[in-house]
Formats: sequence, C-alpha cells, structure tokens
Amino acid sequence: MKAGIVLFPGINRERDMAIALTLASGSKPRMVWHKETDLSGLDLVVVPGGFSYGDYLRCGAMAAQAPVMRAVRDFAAAGGYVLGVCNGFQILTEAGLLPGALLRNAGLRFLSMDCHLRVERSDTVFAGHYQKGQVFRSPMAHGDGNYIADPATLDRLEGEGLVAFRYATPQGEVSEAANLNGSARNIAGIYSPNLRILGLMPHPEDLVDPLMGGTDGKPLFDGLAAAFAQAA
Repeated sequence: MKAGIVLFPGINRERDMAIALTLASGSKPRMVWHKETDLSGLDLVVVPGGFSYGDYLRCGAMAAQAPVMRAVRDFAAAGGYVLGVCNGFQILTEAGLLPGALLRNAGLRFLSMDCHLRVERSDTVFAGHYQKGQVFRSPMAHGDGNYIADPATLDRLEGEGLVAFRYATPQGEVSEAANLNGSARNIAGIYSPNLRILGLMPHPEDLVDPLMGGTDGKPLFDGLAAAFAQAA
C-alpha cells in the first residue's frame, strides 16, 4: 500500500497515523507537505488530526484552501482513496469532499476520552475487516466534533448507506448517552457516494498495538492494506 499523509502547520497526529499504516502494510507512508501538489503513485491519501493553522476561522477552513488540497480533490475525482480523521474530517468537509460540517461539541468542552463506534457497513475497503454491527473502542480528542447537516443531506446519507460509524454504547445501542459530542443521528463518520472517501472524528490509529492499550482500530488499517495488496 502506497500511502501519503498530508501535513499542515499545526497537524500533530501524523506519526500516529504513520505507525498504523506501517504496521498494517509494512511500508512507510510518504509525508506530503501542504505546498506540494504531486500525489502520483499513491493508493491512499490521509489527512490526519491535529490543529491545522491553529484552528483559526473554522477548524479546517484554512487548510482546505492549501495547494495540496487542490491535488487531493483531483486525486479523489480520479477515483483515489482518501481518509480524513478528526481535523482531517473537518478539512474534508471544508474542502467540499464530504457534506455537512463539524461544530463545537454540544457541551462546549474539549473531549479527550474513549468512545465506542458501531460499524454501519462492512463492504468497503475501510471497514472490510470489521463486521456490520460490530462495536469497537476508539479514542476521541476534539473540541469541534459535532457533526451537522441539513435534514435532506442526513436523509440522503442514511438512504444511500453512507453513514460509516455511529457513536454507541459498548453493547451497540445508539443512544443519546453514547453521543458525547451531540452529532446528528450519532454519526461519527461518513463515506462519499463512491465509498472511496471516509471522514471520521475518533482516532482508530491510536489503538493498533497492545502497547497502546488495545488493537480495536487495527482492522481498519489491515483492511486497507489487504484491499490494495489484492488490487496490485
């Protein structure tokens, strides 16, 4: 798997993401600076978490205008795979690659804790090593993770099966209590219509090794590596 990780000033999760991708594929990802525009040869582009440009204006708004994001749009339009996590999800929505927006958490507090995610579908390259309905643990660390969209967009996401993960209890119940940031319909992650772009708020890359406290996030990266190895 040939992956590239996009770097902006203020991004701070690129090393965690690199560890997860390397463990899964055996290949170190390429670091792509925000002024670069050459994404040739890559199977996957990852926009990681952090605080790009200090989260000024809106989270991800300034990063969405960077030269590299024009290249990411072209990469996605050509059928490339894109993963955005936390600030990366915010950047993808600001860039128009995914619908909706991420606003301040419902409680107006930064959340740094574990949550549980329910897998809504498993027939994608991102979730292929999970089972539909499976619940896994994932760390969250964000102040602006409250996913919103207009009712028509939410209905379309539901109707087209584009909700990737929902906040749930460890038993898989989608409840208000499990929805710590207040996201519409407990949505934690969504896909693009062609299922090649995934944005999600929690950090599966932070649970890929027992030394990290667990491996709940590892199937996401193992699934990606297996899918690209099969396609090679």
